Amino acid sequence: MMMGLWITGGGGQAPSWGAAAAVLLVAPLAAFAFRWLRTYYRRWQALKLVPGISPCYPLLGNVPLFERNGADYFEQLILGTEAFRNISLLKLWIGPLPFLILYHAESVEVVLNSSKHIEKSFPYKFLHPWLGTGLLTSTGDKWRSRRKMLTPTFHFTILDDFLDVMNEQAHILVQKLEKHVDKEPFDCFLDITLCALDIICETAMGKNIGAQNDKDSEYVQAVYRMSDLVHHRQKSPWLWNDLIYLLFQEGREHSRSLKILHSFTDQVIAEKAQELKNQEQHKSEAVGNGEQRRDKKRRAFLDLLLNATDEAGKKLSYLDIREEVDTFMFEGHDTTAAAMTWTIYLLARYPEVQRKVHNELDEILGDADHHVTLDELKKLRYLECVIKEALRLFPSVPYFARTLSEDCCIRGHKVCKGLDVIIIPYALHRDPDTFPEPEEFRPERFFPENLAGRNPYAYIPFSAGPRNCIGQRFAQIEEKTVLAIILRHFWVETTQNRKELYPVGDLILRPNNGIWIQLKRRSSSSS
Repeated sequence: MMMGLWITGGGGQAPSWGAAAAVLLVAPLAAFAFRWLRTYYRRWQALKLVPGISPCYPLLGNVPLFERNGADYFEQLILGTEAFRNISLLKLWIGPLPFLILYHAESVEVVLNSSKHIEKSFPYKFLHPWLGTGLLTSTGDKWRSRRKMLTPTFHFTILDDFLDVMNEQAHILVQKLEKHVDKEPFDCFLDITLCALDIICETAMGKNIGAQNDKDSEYVQAVYRMSDLVHHRQKSPWLWNDLIYLLFQEGREHSRSLKILHSFTDQVIAEKAQELKNQEQHKSEAVGNGEQRRDKKRRAFLDLLLNATDEAGKKLSYLDIREEVDTFMFEGHDTTAAAMTWTIYLLARYPEVQRKVHNELDEILGDADHHVTLDELKKLRYLECVIKEALRLFPSVPYFARTLSEDCCIRGHKVCKGLDVIIIPYALHRDPDTFPEPEEFRPERFFPENLAGRNPYAYIPFSAGPRNCIGQRFAQIEEKTVLAIILRHFWVETTQNRKELYPVGDLILRPNNGIWIQLKRRSSSSS
């Protein structure tokens, strides 16, 4: 073919400059295409014995089979896992990229228990414009250093500072919910999400944005829109290229939302840095005047970041701080909001469980409407089991992915280095061998005596292993606090059955049709 390019024009003449330029252009493209197709073929060969969703089309993979609607897409994926439940292994092609889907405890353990398989897979790159390479998306030495540096910020003594914020925002939520008492059913998902957003804004950034009283704020809308855009792009190969993405309306929306999110974070970081500078100045002046300052100021995650240093004693850069703040804003509100909403729904569907929760709250917290303390939260053991069981049925993160850093064996199949695996807690938590009658809501599954012998990788709402969720203790405290305060005041009911929920497995597991509940005051409830 290349020879043909050189002899066109006949007569033995030297090749034209145009033909030479064409060769210089085509040759590297051809070489790239050859390497790419060779890699594609090798991947196909390596996985041909692994069962998969069919039909699978060349280059397009399984994409044409899946619905664009989030709820239908997620249902198709879960049905696929159920069809291969006995094998507990499934391959999925998203465009030209193969993914191995894992949803069996022993399979998941191979990946999560390893200190080598810590690299997040290709789809996470679409979070980089927003979150950079913070704790969620980084890998290797950067992740290890950052993880070690940030772990102390989630010590109980620091979480105690955050507890005040959780109590305050939960009481604002209760005041908002009062208007629904003895009224028609309403969707509680947004109310709880805004409460969680206010909590994470104030604990992560020290900024009260008042989302509960301003659901239409520009920042709030940008957070939700960005999450939707990222997930849609992850499952749409034609949107993967950055230049092509900007040609679509979605790409332009992405740019606008990104500007809003980063502008807000930039402003907050600048204000906080100036505030800390002023505090240091005032402290020096007070010491110089022989004064003693005893006032205790509530700390935010951002305060800790501005003073954090790595192993070499080097402080985080401005961009380092921004990517971690943005990461905790993203990870720290939608996940807890989803967990609390699903828990409320399940309590409304199972009144006998709700009565047990109310009895425990009455016993531990009494009648006084005071702020819940950490000691009281520790004693709310049945409520903790309720939340855990809700997270079993409806894990906030329905799936996450890793890239294998070395060859390994999973369920008898040799899996090559470089392959991306998707772990699906939603399917994993429904393994009937571990959780008999998996669709039933039974908090007793998490009583200490029932945990004996259970594979620790059979239940992973916060992931597991070296790269488990650093904020899980924060999330558990927030969920118990907010739910305890809501349930101290209200009895919850619903007529919405499970088939009407249509879970949407985007970045966060949400109910497609909302969670519709009715409220009664505890004094007039049947509890």
